[in-house]
Amino acid sequence: MAGRRRAEVTGGTSDSSEPTGQAAAEPNGRDATSKRGLPPGLFIVATPIGNASDITLRALDILNQVDLIACEDTRVSAKLLAIHNIATKRLPYHDHNADRMRPQILARLAAGERIALISDAGTPLISDPGYKLVRDAVAAGLRVHTAPGASAALAALVLSGLPSNRFLFAGFLDAKSTARRRELTELSRLEATLIFYESAQRLAASLADMAEILGDRPAAVARELTKLYEEVARDGLAALASRYADSGPPKGEIVIVVGPPLDAPPAAAEDIDTLLKEALGRASVRDAAAEVAARLGLPKREIYARAVALTREAP
Repeated sequence: MAGRRRAEVTGGTSDSSEPTGQAAAEPNGRDATSKRGLPPGLFIVATPIGNASDITLRALDILNQVDLIACEDTRVSAKLLAIHNIATKRLPYHDHNADRMRPQILARLAAGERIALISDAGTPLISDPGYKLVRDAVAAGLRVHTAPGASAALAALVLSGLPSNRFLFAGFLDAKSTARRRELTELSRLEATLIFYESAQRLAASLADMAEILGDRPAAVARELTKLYEEVARDGLAALASRYADSGPPKGEIVIVVGPPLDAPPAAAEDIDTLLKEALGRASVRDAAAEVAARLGLPKREIYARAVALTREAP
């Protein structure tokens, strides 16, 4: 998971008899250290999300041939590169130094160098500052290439058992419940499977907010994907929220996948009032009305009018 993940490098070995950075010629005739044929430009290269073997042959070729590898964390990337016997020079490119490093990288690209961008795990630009580098490279007329591969979001989606014909990757929700519920309200009407990244510490609270705002939809919590202790918990949002509230924060990186909206019978006036009163106890009239309208699939104007009426009726 780029941006907030740290890969657990597993499943790879290197031959200590071979000098670092020198890969043997492979059976298919590929020479991993050859500089032939790689054009100048920025290469967006996906890395494994856990198991070090989940990297493409093309990605290995590129990482061997480029002049420089821009890494989210050079120490994390060093482990993966060592497993695959890659000694290409590295430099850090992350949230804290991106504004300072980006002009330097762009200048080197303009001079004709070949630079790869990798994240700690998965596909760059997913929840990390990489998109700004691509944006500026494109604006400068520099070539940008991609070597696609692993993605925690897509891995979780295909393991979830939930509809995959239409989905939205929503990244990380806000850490604060009020803002998080507002974001979920905006997403609640989408006829699509939703994919979120979340921290272990906020998992139970986020699942509870999802159950409250989105309804008790089928969902999956995937963690430690492609690693030794990979786990996918599938259940309704309410049951998953209860599970992790009782067991405490799980270990590992987490992806939440939530199914599309469920078909529901029309809400009775009493149900609308109950939901509105609960929402009005913690939110403004406008926000409470928007939340309930989204949850029930009813017009905002109609629910807002009822919310105003309830506030006037209150003692």
